[in-house]
Amino acid sequence: MIRLKSYLLLLICVLIFGFKETSFHEYKIEGFAQGTTYVVKYYAKRETVNKNSIDSIMRAIDESMSLYLEQSLITKFNRSESGFKMDHHFMKVYNEACRISKETNGLFDATIAPLVQLWGFGPKKIEKLPDEMSIITALNCVGMNKIEKERMFLRKKVPCVKLDFNGIAQGYTVDLIASFLKQRKLKYFMVEVGGELYVNDIKPNGQAFKIAIEGPLNSELNSNGIKHVIEVKRGAVTTSGNYQKYIMNGKQRISHHINPKTGYPLENEMVSVTVYAKDAMTADGYDNALMAMKVEEAIAFVARRRDIEAYMIYTKVNGELADTLSSGFKKMIVN
Repeated sequence: MIRLKSYLLLLICVLIFGFKETSFHEYKIEGFAQGTTYVVKYYAKRETVNKNSIDSIMRAIDESMSLYLEQSLITKFNRSESGFKMDHHFMKVYNEACRISKETNGLFDATIAPLVQLWGFGPKKIEKLPDEMSIITALNCVGMNKIEKERMFLRKKVPCVKLDFNGIAQGYTVDLIASFLKQRKLKYFMVEVGGELYVNDIKPNGQAFKIAIEGPLNSELNSNGIKHVIEVKRGAVTTSGNYQKYIMNGKQRISHHINPKTGYPLENEMVSVTVYAKDAMTADGYDNALMAMKVEEAIAFVARRRDIEAYMIYTKVNGELADTLSSGFKKMIVN
């Protein structure tokens, strides 16, 4: 009788815990925001988050940092002569932008807005490419040291300084959505906005989320494909590259990545940089800065840090494509 009870108890436990995985359902939310697409995928016993809640977060960030909204805080700051009072979203991104700018010796600079617009990658269209004098003039308006923070107020030291958070704001968006999902007690999820993503834990079935790393397949940079597949159990992966967003001037390809120190588009060997970090805003900021470095400098920079790993695609002297990666990133590759 005792053995029979033990057997029944074991059978009940197997039934309960064996079917625990099937009690989770996959929920997927998709949409369009910030000029790109987004996907939120989570696993739960019932629907916990809907599209309206995600879109509400997107709108809040746009109202703070979108260069394409006339009434956003960043637009009001950029148009002002002296500065503007910001919200907590803006200040979080601004503080992180300052930190990464300092860490990268100014290669990441959120005051690059005048140069971005000058080269035709801003909200307004241009009729011709800038001349040397226009670039010199714009450089006088660039530099994180041209802004002072007084609590929630950002004060301009020079009236022409303007901010552009496009190199970091999507990462913050991903982090904010991830934080919201955690607040709703969700454990298994993935958030992706415009290719920048965050993964929280493995799937309920024990499998890790697999992420495809894309990149150019030839030296002409006109063909794109999957370079590697990685597994991420928790953390963020973001990518920055110059082979998809550019303008042509005759046969010259002009990158949308502008060097904040010279005022000219990048012409180094970097083609694409993918960064892994604990959060998406950190990864997003560093992938842009690494794009502005030479390969050897970028490898050394990542090796000195414990908070990021990186995979880089670059062009060799003979024009052929090559890649390199940090030791930590190599461990994540499954294909």
